[in-house]
This record gives sequence, structure tokens and C-alpha cells, in this order.
Amino acid sequence: MTTYRRRFLRLCGAAGIGALAGCSNSSQDDSTPSGSTEDGTPAETGGDDTPAETGTTAALTEQWSYETGDDVNSSPAVVGDTVYVGSNDNNLYALSAEDGTEQWSFQAEDWVYSSPAVADGTVYVGSWDDNVYALSADDGTEQWSYETFGSVTSSPVVVDDTVYIGGNDTVVYALSADDGTVQWSYQTEDAVQSSPAVSDGTVYVGSDDDNVYALSAADGTEQWSYETGGAVRSSPAVADGIVYVGCEDDNVYALSAADGTEQWSYETGFAVESTPAVVDDTVYVGSDDSNLYALSATDGTEQWSYETGSSVLSSPAVVDDTVYVGSNDGSVYALSAQDGTEQGVFETGDSVFSSPAVANGTVYVGSSDNYVYALST
Repeated sequence: MTTYRRRFLRLCGAAGIGALAGCSNSSQDDSTPSGSTEDGTPAETGGDDTPAETGTTAALTEQWSYETGDDVNSSPAVVGDTVYVGSNDNNLYALSAEDGTEQWSFQAEDWVYSSPAVADGTVYVGSWDDNVYALSADDGTEQWSYETFGSVTSSPVVVDDTVYIGGNDTVVYALSADDGTVQWSYQTEDAVQSSPAVSDGTVYVGSDDDNVYALSAADGTEQWSYETGGAVRSSPAVADGIVYVGCEDDNVYALSAADGTEQWSYETGFAVESTPAVVDDTVYVGSDDSNLYALSATDGTEQWSYETGSSVLSSPAVVDDTVYVGSNDGSVYALSAQDGTEQGVFETGDSVFSSPAVANGTVYVGSSDNYVYALST
């Protein structure tokens, strides 16, 4: 567990005073979630029963907020009229997308840092208590759980009745969506905090052992691996036969999905743990150097960059020519997808590791100030 403790302490140091306050309130190890968040500057914190005082522009206004008992680093999943999201208070919450009313909650035995996936009326999520859970989307009733040999910060992906997820026990798992039985497992040489991406019968995933792996979705057979210069905690994005992924060695990589051959790499100023979003031949990705980058999907040429006030570990969401992303400076940003022009900012009370989910004109995102926010676009 020393790897994750070192990671937690490094994040506290990198994120500034607001993040230090959040880290000092936590007694457990921390790690980076997969997915996308909005970025901004910490505001003054409110009282025990109210969210932080917030600053907004017309582009991002608060519709509602819901207070949990600890940091919300999990990224929301929005299905129908419900927002599903985890919290470091050990709970997974189901909230009304309209007004934030709690529909139900499920209590695990440790942090729910993983971001939930919802398929066929079931919510799948990992926990720091070493388990992967399957819960009824209607009422949170546990359908099954699978115990790994380490905490689970990776987020599940559900494809063809199989749940793919990484574990900090160094293993990539393929579990039956029906009952949680193991279909296959693949062991790497270090923790798998990256979340899998599944495309055309292949599972792509990163590992802290510095590799990106391509595994058969059917039986877990390794198709290829690509060795980088650092841990791969970013989750891969696959588009048009190319795998895009960030790395702790400060680079964003574009790899052939067929054989792992490097197509290009782009060096940022620090580690890249944000998961790329690929839209219209552009790759949007955050970096610990405080920037969100827009890169050409073809050759990695920088099209524009936007500097926030701290690390961008959250993953961007791109909707209607707007990029939404969070930052450890405490804000959620809305930027023009064309040129990075700032459209709006919403300030939470602490770091935003969570990645935004956008549905029906509303941005849902968590913050280390313990709140889940619904923001109007």
C-alpha cells in the first residue's frame, strides 16, 4: 500500500492549500479516479450544512447540490432521471437528476472512489474495501459482490454481459455481469488504477508497471503491450483504430489499436493522469502541469491549451462544442472546443478530481468539498 500512500501525499503537495485542507481530513490512502472533471479555483468554504460560497458566470449556474460525508472523487453516471455517484464516506448514492433528492444509498466498508457503470438495471462499482459490487439501480439492493486482493479504484466497463475492471492487486478482471463469477483474469506487475476501454473484442488498459495492455475480451490473452516511461493511470480512449492514453512520464501517447505501434507522443509539463476525450479529430486531455490540451488526433500537434490554477487530473467531457473539465484549483470550467476560450467557471470549495457527466443540458460533477453539483449550461 506504500505506492498509494506516496501517491496521496504527492497529490496533496501538488494541489495547493485548498487540496491540502481536503487531504488533511482524510485518514486513508488516495488515488486518481478515471474519467473527466471541470476545473477552477477554491472558494471560501461554507458552514457545516451548506456548500461553499460559489462564483459563477452565466454559462455555469448551480441547479442543486447534495452534501455527502466526505470527498466526492467518483465521477457521476447519469441514466434516465438518476445520478449515481460514489463518495469517500463509503457510500454510493442514487440522486434525482432533477433536484438532487436522495433516492437510495449503499454503504460499502471503505471509500467508493471508483466511478459507477450502469447497465440493464444494475449499477457496478468498485470500492477501497477490495470489492466490486453489483447493485439494483432501482433501490440499491446488493445483487452480488466479488472480493479482490486489493482496493479497487478503477472504474468498471460493462460490455456483452461482462464487467471489466482493474484492481490494485495488479489484476485485470473480467466478471460475469449476472453473478460476478470470474470469466478470466490477467496479472500485470503493479496496480491497475486505469479503467479499461473495450473496442472490437479487445480490452485496453494501463498499469502502474509502466505498460499499456491490449487483451482479448473473450479470454484475456495478451495481444500486445507497450512500455512507457512511467505508470499509466490514465484510462485509454479508442477512436478510429488508435488508442490514446496519458502517462506519468508526462506524455500523451497515440498507439495503433492493432499492434501497439506508437503513432505519436506529445510531452506536457508534468504527469498525465486525465483520460483523453476524442471528438472530431481532436484529443482533449488534462495534465498535472495545470493545463487542458487540445491535440490533433492525427499527429499530436497542439491546437490550443488552457491553463487552470492547478493540476487537471479529471477527464474532460465534450458536448456541443464545449469542453467541461475540473481542476485541483477547485473549479469546473466550460471552454470552447474550437479554441479553448473560457465560456464559464463554477467554483466549488475544494479540488475537483471527479469528471463531469453532461446530460440534458446539465453538468453533474463531484468535489472534494463533499458535494455533488448539478450545473446548468
